[in-house]
Amino acid sequence: MKIGIEGQRLFRKKKHGMDMVALELIKNLQELDHTNEYFIFVKPDEDHSALKETANFKIIEINAGPYPTWEQIGLPRAAKKYGCDILHCTSNTAPFFTSIPLVTILHDIIYMESSYLKIVTSSASSYQKFGNIYRKLVVPRVVKKSKKVITVSHFEKNRIGEFFGIKGDAKLDAIYNGVSEHFKKVTDKDELQRVKEKYKLPDHYFFFLGNTDPKKNTKGTLKAFSDFLKQSQTNFKLVMLDYDKTELTKLLVEINDPALIDHIVLTGYVVNSDLPAIYSQCSVFLYPSLRESFGIPMLEAMRCNVPVITSNTSSMPEIAADAAHIVNPFNPEEITQGLIKIIENDAYRRTLCDQGLERSKAFSWKNMAKEYLKLYESIHAETSKK
Repeated sequence: MKIGIEGQRLFRKKKHGMDMVALELIKNLQELDHTNEYFIFVKPDEDHSALKETANFKIIEINAGPYPTWEQIGLPRAAKKYGCDILHCTSNTAPFFTSIPLVTILHDIIYMESSYLKIVTSSASSYQKFGNIYRKLVVPRVVKKSKKVITVSHFEKNRIGEFFGIKGDAKLDAIYNGVSEHFKKVTDKDELQRVKEKYKLPDHYFFFLGNTDPKKNTKGTLKAFSDFLKQSQTNFKLVMLDYDKTELTKLLVEINDPALIDHIVLTGYVVNSDLPAIYSQCSVFLYPSLRESFGIPMLEAMRCNVPVITSNTSSMPEIAADAAHIVNPFNPEEITQGLIKIIENDAYRRTLCDQGLERSKAFSWKNMAKEYLKLYESIHAETSKK
């Protein structure tokens, strides 16, 4: 069997959620499957160290312009050229002019939801708006075209099924993401100090992976942190990754606390291998998103034995179970009170840490890769009969 896997952004330096899922899938398939042939289709970029070829895994660089032309023209041509029996697209979209059976990972359909689109119209970046428009146009056709649509939680599976009128598991199913093994409590003092100095981390801080996407609830989190400082009289800082200072200043004006910037540390982009040491030194990991399809960062923090605050919306209660402090993300005061409770109640903090560590063990990239391998074999067996 010849399997093509779309990994367009795997060679870019600054990888994000979907990129890491695709990368972990491929690396774990390399360990599991030494029989079938794999063709990994990527766009030329800087980080060639991210993935290496093995005996039955070949990396194909496709130079076909921007995302839409790369995906709709370059990718199907390459998949046909290499005789792929299955084409697995990993990033919410796929080419719809191809005769090769498609497996599409639909991480979420947030961009299709009217409530989200109202927020995006005013607050998302131009790049995010273009991406949402492209997906909104392409995804309905891709769902029809795909042999199998896979999403990452049962919550999202139900949302997709309802939205597109898909019934049963024949067309649509859920396969959980995993969490990488290098996420664990860092105890090496030299490593902790190296990362602390590199990113100018304070002694006492909360960690928040906010960005300009409205679903991340950055404004609500900043309001909650502002109120926490006023109510607790502590010297905690808020550490944020890769966030634009100009955008941050605007939000602080909106919450009527521009001076809060003195209590915020912007690290810039953080390489994935440094994240465990950042998690390990934080007092609480904040993940009060408005909408998520899974929530890998929660599990990363749990693996590092850190208490997590997350939301009672979408997939987050499903993934966190009873291992996190759950809040209504639309109410910043609940986030504030969660921070206070965790900081002031050591027994509660330890319980969250213990339960989080145990919960995180239920998710692994190897199990995810095994599920996809079974899926490939099932589809190939079915299509070979025709």
